[in-house]
Amino acid sequence: MTEHDAINDKPMPLLDHLMELRRRLIWSIATFLVAFGICYHFSGDIYRFLAEPLAEIMRQKHEQPHLIYTALYEAFFTYIRVAVFGAIFLSFPMIAIQAWIFIAPGLYRNEKRAFAPFLIATPILFLMGAALAYYLVFPMAWKFFLSFQQAGGSSDMGIQLQARVSEYLNLVTKMILAFGTCFELPVAITLLVRVGLVGTALLRRIRRYAYVGAFAVSAIIAPPDAITMLSLAVPLVLLYEISILAARLVEPRREDNSEEDTANAHSKTTDGVS
Repeated sequence: MTEHDAINDKPMPLLDHLMELRRRLIWSIATFLVAFGICYHFSGDIYRFLAEPLAEIMRQKHEQPHLIYTALYEAFFTYIRVAVFGAIFLSFPMIAIQAWIFIAPGLYRNEKRAFAPFLIATPILFLMGAALAYYLVFPMAWKFFLSFQQAGGSSDMGIQLQARVSEYLNLVTKMILAFGTCFELPVAITLLVRVGLVGTALLRRIRRYAYVGAFAVSAIIAPPDAITMLSLAVPLVLLYEISILAARLVEPRREDNSEEDTANAHSKTTDGVS
């Protein structure tokens, strides 16, 4: 191990580690609470932003955009949920920084350089997944579901959507978080390959099972319609292929191990002859 690869840290007793963890948790919780207060103040604006895809489809159908609530406390707790959702987004960078500050001293310098691209890619991929859900999947899915409305008449029974605000926001936030999390697949797979737990050869061999898993996950996460499920399953399949390509760039080389095995075998042979 060279001096360049040495851990850039001083030995720290367990109590000091716990105190450092406590400081990082306090910073993270304080950041979340501040973000929650800000998001609760603007919870109406966040709600309108999340409801805009449905409102746009309703306007196209010449309907008055609206959501209902059927319990006295439902709207209040909906705004609380919206504020929590927004606070997660706002506070995530600070929480990630605090986690890095706690973990980084225990890493070698070359390991810190190796982890840097993953730290950058994680929020970018999450935002890409969330944007895909909001700007592409939501308009198609809501248009599909609203197509089942029927105008009623004097003798016909009509069918009209009266969506509850809590149910709508539960679905929207769940799908945004699910799409964002699923888009972290390249980061997760590349990290596993980087630390040597799996190899690209194995990833290629289980490709067909990964495809089936992508469609299964989509069926569980997405609403039960083919358009939404394909909107998640197809990107997951593409991300899996991208993960294999990215993993090849960071996969530990086996040349050094082969040379060591050859040297060990040669040493054993020499010892046996002597």
